[in-house]
Amino acid sequence: MTVHQLPGSVDLLPGAANSAVILHVPHSSRVIPPAVRADILLDERALADELDHITDAHTERIAAIAAGLAPVRPWQFVNLLSRLVVDPERFPDEREEMLAVGMGAVYTRTTHREALRVADFDPEPLLGEYFRPYARAMADAVADRIAATGRAIIIDVHSYPTEPLPYELHGDGVRPPICLGADDFHTPSRLTARAAEIFAEFGGVGINSPFAGTYVPLDRYGTDARVTALMLEIRRDTYMSEPGGPPGAGLERLAAALAALIDELS
Repeated sequence: MTVHQLPGSVDLLPGAANSAVILHVPHSSRVIPPAVRADILLDERALADELDHITDAHTERIAAIAAGLAPVRPWQFVNLLSRLVVDPERFPDEREEMLAVGMGAVYTRTTHREALRVADFDPEPLLGEYFRPYARAMADAVADRIAATGRAIIIDVHSYPTEPLPYELHGDGVRPPICLGADDFHTPSRLTARAAEIFAEFGGVGINSPFAGTYVPLDRYGTDARVTALMLEIRRDTYMSEPGGPPGAGLERLAAALAALIDELS
């Protein structure tokens, strides 16, 4: 896969030719193009507050440090735009349960369930300009790793707030320092178990709580066992000041643990 094939909203940082691992970082950016900003109802102060709550701050840095530490460098697929533009990890249709709170692939409500866009906002232009090109690029990156190595391993790098936000549909679940999101088809139990061992030092690991599942391109979801995936959800108090502050000492430790997992997968 060559860089010129990528949409401008994505950065694909090459790894080793023999690495099957892709670190997927979808929610780390705060960037909103002016044309998209024009349709957001929040004033500047409210938008900054929303970005503090919704952005997985510093996760791109965790991935980058881990990639540098890993003996076999993984590939990094990084979203350069905020999830308030589009959320590339949502289903783009009625399959998405977050539509119930106005947070499908294109959000119309905020983390506090307030209006973000007009209720009858047409998502199609944003899906066409941003969501589908992103999905195609990720699908191409996965296909490239399969062609090169016979498999693709996606590690989905996220963070989540210490206290539940009003938009969360499953906010009453346990909120361990590390949550591992697993899929019945794409996440082998041995991968989940080994990741839990590696991240145990952070004070506790949960499976699929408060967030469940992991990202796999839709063209291979549930059908291609060559694609393995695991979601890493890091509780933000383990590495940063909330809701949108600077990173702390925990960031380097988390990156080292992620590098250890990558090493085993390689």
